[in-house]
Parts: sequence; structure tokens; C-alpha cells
Amino acid sequence: MKQGIHPEYHPVVFRDASAGYAFLTRSTATPTATITWEDGATYPVVDVEVSSASHPFYTGSARVVDTAGRVEKFRRRYGTPVA
Repeated sequence: MKQGIHPEYHPVVFRDASAGYAFLTRSTATPTATITWEDGATYPVVDVEVSSASHPFYTGSARVVDTAGRVEKFRRRYGTPVA
């Protein structure tokens, strides 16, 4: 590899706060927050909103989408009478 053009690749903890799940991997992300991991070392931490522990596809749980509200908004906007 050509020297001096690649970002630093280092251990980083990715934490999903909604599922209470965290995993240690390597990344080029450079967050400022840190966390003490299970091995006693301190690593930078990236907070994510969705991971494999909270994603509906991987967990098998579906979320309810408010489609009725979208339909009502469409009908109000374009004047279609409510049946």
C-alpha cells in the first residue's frame, strides 16, 4: 500500500443504546467519546441507532407503521372525501 494516504485503522466499540448491545471491531471512525471495555482497555465508542440486535429484520419483530395517518393527511390535502 502507498504510505501516508490511508486513514488510521484502529479498534472501536460500536454501541446500540436501544438494545443495550455493544461490540468491539476495527474501523477508521475516530469518535471523541471513550468506553472501558470488558478487557479493561479504553476504546473510542460510536453510538448507533440500529444494529443487528435491534433491527426488525434480524430480530423478527415488525414495527407498526402509521399508514392511517398518512392516508388521512393525503385526503385532507387533496380533498378526497372520507369513505
